[in-house]
Amino acid sequence: MSSGKTDQRIEAYQSALRAEHAAIYGYGVVGGRIRKGRRDEARAAYDAHRARRDELQRTVRDLGGTPAQAEAAYALPFPVPDSPAAARLAAQLEDRVAGVYADLVRATEDARRRAAADALREAAVRAVRWRGGSVAFPGLAERHEPASASATPQT
Repeated sequence: MSSGKTDQRIEAYQSALRAEHAAIYGYGVVGGRIRKGRRDEARAAYDAHRARRDELQRTVRDLGGTPAQAEAAYALPFPVPDSPAAARLAAQLEDRVAGVYADLVRATEDARRRAAADALREAAVRAVRWRGGSVAFPGLAERHEPASASATPQT
C-alpha cells in the first residue's frame, strides 16, 4: 500500500476520532440536561462513543499514526438550558458522527469498511431516536439542516 493512501486513511480515522471526542464531550452536557426518562439513553450513547473512540485510537496506532487528543473543551452550537435542547444537541452530535463515518466508509475497505458502515448506521439510528424522525441521507447534514447550523461542538 502506498504511503499517500495510508496517510489518507489515517486522516479519515483521525477525523472520526475527533468527532468521537466531541460527541463524548457533548454527551456530558446532554446527560446533565436531559429529562430523567432519557438519561439511560444518553448514558448508552455516551458509552458507545467512548467504545468507538477507544477502537479508533487502536486503529490509528495500528496504521502507524498518533491518535488525535481530545480538546479541553468544545463550544456548543447553541445554548442547552433544558431537555428539549439537550435532545437537539444529541441529534446534531449523531449527525456529525454519521457524516465522518460516511467519509470513513469511502476511505476504507473490507472489514474496516464494514466496521465504519456499522458505526454510521448506529449513529443514524441514535439520531432518529433523539430527533423523533429520520432524514433521507444520514450523515449528510446539508440534506436536512440549514446551511448555517453547526452539527457538532466547535473548538
